[in-house]
Amino acid sequence: MKRTVLLGVLAAALLLSAPSRATQLITEEEAKLPPPKGAVAADRRGILRGPKVEFISPGESVSSPMPLVLKFESFGGAKIDPDSVKMLFLRTPNVDLTARVKPFVKAEGINMQDAELPPGEYTVRVDVKDSDGRPGTTVFTLKVKPK
Repeated sequence: MKRTVLLGVLAAALLLSAPSRATQLITEEEAKLPPPKGAVAADRRGILRGPKVEFISPGESVSSPMPLVLKFESFGGAKIDPDSVKMLFLRTPNVDLTARVKPFVKAEGINMQDAELPPGEYTVRVDVKDSDGRPGTTVFTLKVKPK
């Protein structure tokens, strides 16, 4: 009986002391950087069968932590190269988010269920290549409302 209670108390202590499961995608300091100057370029000229990057969620303005889900699609028998995925927070200067999302990248896409961001609007670009070296890219805006 004592052992069961002790194990229960130990398990509860571990749960309470464990860090939040949310992954910090953009920090407060990065959110304060100035926006990029001019248009955001996404060049696809001459690329006929490059991979497609589709932004799935979150939808409209949501609070943080939020799910961040993107889907990758390749064509012509090529496969997505997960090591080629690059994510940038478009600011001046740009912030490379690649290392933060790497654990959530698969050939099918990105599935980060608890992305932590401060309130605001964030323009993000994701680049990917397929096994034939063809690039694909998308630019999307995350709108985070206050908690």
